[in-house]
Amino acid sequence: MQRRSFLKKAGLGAVAGTAAIGAPVFAQSNPKISWKMTSTYGPSLPPLFSTAQMFCNFISEATDGNFSIRLYPGGEIVPGFEVMEAVGNRTVECGQTASYYYYGKDPSFCFDTAVPFGLNARQMYAWMYEGDGMQLMRELFAERNIVNFPLGNTGTQMGGWYRKEINSVADLQGIKMRTAGFAGEVLSRMGVVPQQIPPGDIYPSLEKGTLDAVEFVGPVDDEKLGFQKVAKYYYAPGWWEGGAQVSLYVNDAAYNELPKAYQTLIDMASRAAGSKMVGDYDAHNPDALRRLIASGAVLRTFPRDVMDAAFKTSNELFKEFGEKDARFKKIHDSYMAFRDSSMPWYRVAEGAYNNYLAAALASQRG
Repeated sequence: MQRRSFLKKAGLGAVAGTAAIGAPVFAQSNPKISWKMTSTYGPSLPPLFSTAQMFCNFISEATDGNFSIRLYPGGEIVPGFEVMEAVGNRTVECGQTASYYYYGKDPSFCFDTAVPFGLNARQMYAWMYEGDGMQLMRELFAERNIVNFPLGNTGTQMGGWYRKEINSVADLQGIKMRTAGFAGEVLSRMGVVPQQIPPGDIYPSLEKGTLDAVEFVGPVDDEKLGFQKVAKYYYAPGWWEGGAQVSLYVNDAAYNELPKAYQTLIDMASRAAGSKMVGDYDAHNPDALRRLIASGAVLRTFPRDVMDAAFKTSNELFKEFGEKDARFKKIHDSYMAFRDSSMPWYRVAEGAYNNYLAAALASQRG
C-alpha cells in the first residue's frame, strides 16, 4: 500500500490541525523514532500476526520510514503471555495481545477482549468507540502504564475440539481444557479443569493427552494448528467469545513523547489494520470449516442444557465479582447494558434476514 493512499483512506489528510498535509510534508516535519513491538502470536497464526505486521507497515509507509516499529513474535523478546508487563515497564514500546490473558491480574481486563455471552464483533466496536468502552478501558490500563487501542476482532469463535462427544453437562466433568480468561472460571464451575497454555504449546499438549479439549479461535487458525488430527469433535458456538477483540498496548511514557501527528497515526493505523483482521476471518473461515469437515472433523452444537448452565453460571460469577470489585461492576454494567440495548436490533434486522436466507438457500438446494 502506498503511503499517500493510506493517508487518504485513514483520514490523515488533516493531521495535526492542518487543512491537507501531503505525505512528504508529514514525513519531513516529524522526527525519526524507532520502536520495538512484541506479540503474543507468531507467523503460524496469519490473521492475528499479519494484522500486527500491517499496523507496523502503515506506520512506516505513512511517515517515509521516519517512525518505524520492529515486530517480534511471541517468545523472541518475552513469552507470549508477558506482553502486558513488557509494555508496562517499557521493555518494548508496544505490543499485540488479547487482554483476557491477564485475567489473573484483574478480571476486568477480560472486558477488553470478550466475556461469556458478551458483545459480538460489531457491538464491541460500537461500545468501544461510541459507548463508554474506550474511556473505561483507558482508565483501567492507565494503572499499568499502558495506552490501549483495539486492533481487530476474530468475530464469534468456535467452542473448541473435544476427544469425546458432549451430550450433557455431565460429560464436561473432569475434562482438562485449554481456555483463557473469564471462560476458564465459568467452565471450572461446570466441572472442567481449565488450562491456560500459549498457542505454540497447545497441539503437543493435546497430542500427548495432557489436554482433553482445546478452544482457540476458529476454523482458519484451528486448521493451521492441526487440532483436527488429535480431537474429533468440533463444537459451536464459543459462547465465551461472541466477538474477541485483540488489542494494541502502547507504553504511556513512550506514547506521550510522540508528536501529536504520530499519536493520531497510531489510532488510525490500528483501526485500519484491525478492520483487515475482521475481513480475513470472515473471508476464510467458511472454506477452512469445509476442509476441516472433509478431513474428518465432526461438527456439533452444544446441547441446550450446556448452554443454559453456562449462561446461568456466567451471570452468577458476574454478580459475585461485581459485589467484590466496584470497578468490575461499573465496567460490567456498561458493557452488558450496551449488549441488552443493541441485541433486539440485531434480532429484528440481521437475525431475521440471516435466518430466512439460510432456510431459503437450504430449500433451494433441496
